[in-house]
Amino acid sequence: MDVNAVNNSYTYANAADNSNQTAKKSEADNKSTAAAADKAAVYEKSSESVTDASKQIYSKSKADRAAIVKQMKNELAKSQQQLVDIVKKMIGKQGSTYAKASGDDIWKFLASGDYTVDAATKAQAQADIAEDGYWGVEQTSQRIFDFAQALAGDDEEMMRKMEKAFEKGFKQATGAWGKKLPDISGQTYDAVKDKFNAYYDSKKTA
Repeated sequence: MDVNAVNNSYTYANAADNSNQTAKKSEADNKSTAAAADKAAVYEKSSESVTDASKQIYSKSKADRAAIVKQMKNELAKSQQQLVDIVKKMIGKQGSTYAKASGDDIWKFLASGDYTVDAATKAQAQADIAEDGYWGVEQTSQRIFDFAQALAGDDEEMMRKMEKAFEKGFKQATGAWGKKLPDISGQTYDAVKDKFNAYYDSKKTA
């Protein structure tokens, strides 16, 4: 047997084995480096986010901070006015629908004396103000409350501001109606207030 051939085969095998081990080690090192880089990237992103979120206002100049506060106040006032307007419109529409359904004399005043409601219109109005109707107490009060919550988010202090806006809108609707609103509107007012109170109670429980 040729000794040189054996030696050459042994040398080749060792070289191949060393090459494989080197490749595996290099691959492992690359994965380790990549994992470390990913971890560092995540950490850096998190740290930057917290810093930006908690200190972005304080990094501004005094004039910039004043402008931000002014903008926030304007946005709050705008949101409150939106709720005032929607409450006024909803309660007014509910009252008008009630008048069509019941033949309330106030509708004559609003329609300048032309009080003509056909049977189909009256029947639809009666369905709309029914307990489960679109202009019924439950659905109307829920729409008002949902709108308030959408504007305020899950913020109790903002919700209290929205409650004041609701009261203002209801008062304006009463003024636009000309006299006391129909009972259905008063019941809707109470239902909205109940929903606000239930929200505050849920916060206490939490």
